[in-house]
Amino acid sequence: MFEVGEYVLKIGNGVCRIDEIGHPDFAVGDKTQMYYYLVPEVKKGSKLYVPVEGAETKIRDVMTKEEAMELIGQFTRIEPLQVKVEKLREQEYKEAIRSGKPHCLVSVLKDLYNRRKARQDAGKKSTACDEKYFRMAEDELYTELAFVLDKDIDDIPVMISEEFLNQ
Repeated sequence: MFEVGEYVLKIGNGVCRIDEIGHPDFAVGDKTQMYYYLVPEVKKGSKLYVPVEGAETKIRDVMTKEEAMELIGQFTRIEPLQVKVEKLREQEYKEAIRSGKPHCLVSVLKDLYNRRKARQDAGKKSTACDEKYFRMAEDELYTELAFVLDKDIDDIPVMISEEFLNQ
């Protein structure tokens, strides 16, 4: 169980602080169910409610600074997402992003980057679907890295590029 004051990653909403744990006024049905009241770091002023029961599928610990630096150092060794059935590409992107796992997000980004480059080399534009999932994976990963490393989100791609150059 998470504690009040802890920072967690709410998949799809980024880094949040647990503001309170309790029974919300709006609860319907089981009024005894406990909820985490989350305050997003990016969207200040909003509040999210996540049932404590089953929360592990929706929130996770924010990575540590050491884990973040280790992940950045591993970018070159992380394989792009391997999509076996083209018709399921979008579904696989969704599942990888919904997992909230940093390595999965990097995998999606690498696959989409490779697809973008191949299409550009063929004189084509990137697809809207590819751009949508690229932005989603990038936003999910970069906001957590920026928070953990106490950097501006715009500094994260620069840090990653520098890491590639130093390897």
